[in-house]
Amino acid sequence: MLILLALATLLLNGYHPLAEDGGLYVAGVQLTLDPALFPHYTVFVSEHLHFSVFAPVLAFFVHFTHLSLAWVLLLTELLSLWLTFYAAHRILQRTISSEAAQFAGLCLLAAFWTLPIAGTSLLLMDPYVTARSLSTPLSLLAVAFALDHRPSLHPLLGSALCLILAAAFHPLMAAYAFAFVFVLRLSRLRQRFSAYAILTVAALALAAILQTFAPTESPAIIAAEKSRYYWFLSQWQWFELLGLAGPLAVLAALLTRYRKHPDPLNAAATTLCRACMAVGCIATLVALLFAHEASRSHLVARMQPLRVFLLIYAIMTLLLGATLTQLALETRQRLQAQAGRLALVSLPTILIVALAGTMFYVQRQAFPASEHLEFPWRAQQNPNPWVRAFLWARDNTPLDALFALDTKYVNEDGEDAQTFRPIALRSAVPDFSKDGGEAAITPSLATQWLQGADAQTNLSTETDAVRDARLLPLGVTWMVLHSAAPTAHQCPYNNGVIKVCRLAAARP
Repeated sequence: MLILLALATLLLNGYHPLAEDGGLYVAGVQLTLDPALFPHYTVFVSEHLHFSVFAPVLAFFVHFTHLSLAWVLLLTELLSLWLTFYAAHRILQRTISSEAAQFAGLCLLAAFWTLPIAGTSLLLMDPYVTARSLSTPLSLLAVAFALDHRPSLHPLLGSALCLILAAAFHPLMAAYAFAFVFVLRLSRLRQRFSAYAILTVAALALAAILQTFAPTESPAIIAAEKSRYYWFLSQWQWFELLGLAGPLAVLAALLTRYRKHPDPLNAAATTLCRACMAVGCIATLVALLFAHEASRSHLVARMQPLRVFLLIYAIMTLLLGATLTQLALETRQRLQAQAGRLALVSLPTILIVALAGTMFYVQRQAFPASEHLEFPWRAQQNPNPWVRAFLWARDNTPLDALFALDTKYVNEDGEDAQTFRPIALRSAVPDFSKDGGEAAITPSLATQWLQGADAQTNLSTETDAVRDARLLPLGVTWMVLHSAAPTAHQCPYNNGVIKVCRLAAARP
């Protein structure tokens, strides 16, 4: 069942291995496999390798299996899908008695797979492979172990092992998973509200200390941090703020139901709801008080405390789908008319199918110029004109070429957030959109990032004189422009949307 559900989720939500953050992580794996790649601005590819075993592990499996990286990525995606559903099923087994309701919870998770997490710039799960693809299911598995009531060390050791493995892949997300599991254990105490109060004071005190003693930041660092608007609640839209309050309200409603139906499983569900609400409120309070644009330092904002909502969303989705189905089943037993009973039971199914169809439509709108499933055997037939230009650059430019693209090229209509480096296997000047995230969490990169991002601003609309003055001092040898951009430079590739041009000072 879990394997079939994983395959259905892949088909529903799509697969884009080199888009968005997936491209950043894949470039790190490529560099691990071939250190000769990306000779310019290498640090923007290699920096995150210091904190995660993701790239070395995938590189190992490429060597061990003799498969291409594209196939290893696809198999890793399928593994992460299955492992997530396995962990989710373990949670539901400890909180929901009905197997039909458990399955409904898993189905709603499949439908909501790519649901945005409020305004955090995270998805519940990504349609590509990153370190979160493995840290998230391991974190959910740690929660499942923590829900176990057996009087032995097995649950504690299982939870600890999952958190350690999650930290090896994504330390920050694992830290919030650890905080969640810790609060979950506190939620079993009779004096839990006192424990919540002490924990809240401790979290606020720690945030205040970090903010007070953090070093003053340079203008470049501040520019990098402010480029991540989602770090600051004051920059969120109203519907993004609703994305924080909404799940907590749903969990409060579920908590009310579970408390009215006391049994061992509902007690675990009640504990889980309380933990979600406590963690969510503490994280929101920390962000509200200390993550401000005008602060002297943005250390707390850089830690992104609202990322803990990823676990909250996952658990809310599971419990909501399961509980709605439980309600339908219970109400059916009280109805006499057969037609009414069948209609009532069908309602959760219809709702999940409708939500799945909506999410499928949203995903197609997010990647309109790309195949819904970018499988390895279809890589050379990608209809996206940007990807075709990047592939031409890979096959027709020197390995040490340095490319410039518009600083926000991944946000262009029809580009579909496809990242240049892992597709073209060529170096690129740091861009605003994706490399800005790396510079924001690694302040030592901020100066290089700001210089490169500014140099590529409005690249296709500037004149050759302006472009050359900006790019040649950086050592740029090639650039990617819109087809309509006027230039006297030679452009050996032009597909009607995008062209690849050689700068005058570049080697043939």
